Amino acid sequence: MATLCKVPPLMKKCTYCGKEYPDETLVCEIDQSPLRPVEPPFFAGSTPLPAGDAQQIIDNEHLKMLSIFHYVFAGLALLGLLFLCFHFLIMATVMYTPGIWQTPKNQSAPPADILVPIFAVFYTIFGGIFAAAGILNFLSARFLRHRRHRTFSLVAAGLNCLQIPFGTVLGVFTIMVLSRPSVREKYGS
Repeated sequence: MATLCKVPPLMKKCTYCGKEYPDETLVCEIDQSPLRPVEPPFFAGSTPLPAGDAQQIIDNEHLKMLSIFHYVFAGLALLGLLFLCFHFLIMATVMYTPGIWQTPKNQSAPPADILVPIFAVFYTIFGGIFAAAGILNFLSARFLRHRRHRTFSLVAAGLNCLQIPFGTVLGVFTIMVLSRPSVREKYGS
């Protein structure tokens, strides 16, 4: 038994207020503006793209967006690194300014000679993490743009997943897109 496709009725839309009317109506009943035909989902006279071509367009757009977001994430890592350097300079200045640590009798000031090296180690570790994240994301963005080194981008995406919340979102979407068979073909693997 054959099923028939139901074609929606042709409609017209007011050029001023946007209200839709049946095809036989010529002017809007509210403001007397002329009506124009409502376009079908595809442009008149065009045919939809074949499934393979549509998937290629989607893959290319997703890879382009991922590349842009990896560049943005690398820039955010650079900003984090700059903030960390600025914060260390402020902390070192505060620790080595003698007037700040004047205390009442029988109280000792915190030992700046001990605290500053501890802060330096802390800042060095987190600065290294920011620098590594920035470099990995910058390289991954370039590789995504040129469709090379898929495995490198997958590793960078996995490491991004550790940076909650934005890195996690970027990492998950990167893994999802790079795992598609159609994207694997673009990389030749």
